[in-house]
Amino acid sequence: MKNNTVSVGLDIGTTKILVMVGRRKADGSVEIIGVGQSPSTGVSKGAIQNISKTISGIREAVVQAEQSSGVKIEEVTVGIAGQYIRSVRQTDYITRENPQRVIDQADIDRLTERVLKTPLSDHERIIHVLPQEYKVDADAGIIEPVGMSGQRLEATFHVIIGQVAPLLNVKRCVEGAGLRLAGLKLEPIASADATLTEEEKEAGVVLVDIGGGTTDMVIFRDNLVRYSAVVPYGGKVVTNDIKEACSILGRYAEKLKTQFGSTWPGANLDTDVVSIPVIQGLPPKEISMKTLSRVIYARMDEIMDDINAEIANYRQIEPNKNLIAGVVITGGGALLKHLPQFVLFKTQMSCRIGYPNIYLSEENRECLTSPAYSTCIGLVLNGLKDVVAEDPSLEEQVVQSSVDMLEKETVELPIDEVLTSMHAVNVPPLAQGPEAEVRKPREEENPYSYRSDDTMEVFQQKVEIRVEKEEEEEEEEIRPQPKKEDKAPEKAQKKDKKGWDKKIERTIFDFLKKIE
Repeated sequence: MKNNTVSVGLDIGTTKILVMVGRRKADGSVEIIGVGQSPSTGVSKGAIQNISKTISGIREAVVQAEQSSGVKIEEVTVGIAGQYIRSVRQTDYITRENPQRVIDQADIDRLTERVLKTPLSDHERIIHVLPQEYKVDADAGIIEPVGMSGQRLEATFHVIIGQVAPLLNVKRCVEGAGLRLAGLKLEPIASADATLTEEEKEAGVVLVDIGGGTTDMVIFRDNLVRYSAVVPYGGKVVTNDIKEACSILGRYAEKLKTQFGSTWPGANLDTDVVSIPVIQGLPPKEISMKTLSRVIYARMDEIMDDINAEIANYRQIEPNKNLIAGVVITGGGALLKHLPQFVLFKTQMSCRIGYPNIYLSEENRECLTSPAYSTCIGLVLNGLKDVVAEDPSLEEQVVQSSVDMLEKETVELPIDEVLTSMHAVNVPPLAQGPEAEVRKPREEENPYSYRSDDTMEVFQQKVEIRVEKEEEEEEEEIRPQPKKEDKAPEKAQKKDKKGWDKKIERTIFDFLKKIE
């Protein structure tokens, strides 16, 4: 089915399995001509746990997509994500024999092969090799070195590595459903292809894909992937928290989250309640909307703390690179009410919801507006890009090598023969919290209370005024009567104390801001 117009994306998620069939129109836009969806019961935190259930779900979604599109589905582009995916930053160089000869694609391929030959552990393989920037002799910060002259060619790569066993499970499920694996794509990068504009990728943007089992993050700048990370919990953990906190069934907890869930407890009154059925024969249970928001806020606060930690790690790598475009949130978890305002509050960066319709035709823009479709639409776009490319890029060649490797073996992989690898870098594990545990919110009834009554500037002024009054009272008690002959030392003492007072005020304000 590989042609220049049709592509199929397969998103094996924690909560749903989604299949989309798309084709490119004459004007360059993409039209989704078929969609199939089924519940996902064999996947946990982005990793396949039950092969048979996953195969059954894929078959069901494929049948629906074939019926709606009228296209026989034979091969698919699959998204990968989960805790078995990690990324490292790798730098390497080559020395050219003839510095006068211009650098060509063969030199870049030779440099990349050095990265690919760096040893990995036996249970891992490279999925993506994404060049960051090049250095030719003493000239650094080069994006495209082809055509330049020099002796030493150096480059920094963002390398995405996955464990072999989960990748084989994906292959088994795809083949078990009667399909061929056309390609692999990291899910947050696929989501970025569907939701981000070229201007955002160039200016610097953080994409946060809140899925059911994991929350994936990728940072773009200068149209290149600069950083990626995975937070091992997502929307399903929020649902479990609501289930345990409110003592209701899981399906009712999911409905509560999607229909009434909010990350801002202050948006609801104490009298706002919703009636939920419990078990047949028992009276319905009334759930406070404010309590519901507090439960959601507690878990989302934890997720955003991990996202902030990953952003801080990126800033250590590239301290002088601003992310002008802010944060874009997508995925099914982006549908929570007041989430953009919450992300703005936590990250102090502008935030918007990423809708996957900017590259779709007019026929699809109204029906495919949910952020939950971002990954699958991105996979369709990636498949269309791959089939029309006459000269595949280096990244596509590496991805194809991953697919070829999976085609060769189903039980045991000949690592030494086919795995390209690199040195394993120690990456600190992400902090994990128990899924069923509901974090208690702070004692304040509304974490945004100062924002609902006052602006941030007013709040800051109140803090500074309070601090100044306390310090003036202390000065009145301990200030000695100055003598006329000691005016110069007194002025110096006041100057030093003024500087010290500013440091105290700044420290107190930062502390109060942190605990808020």
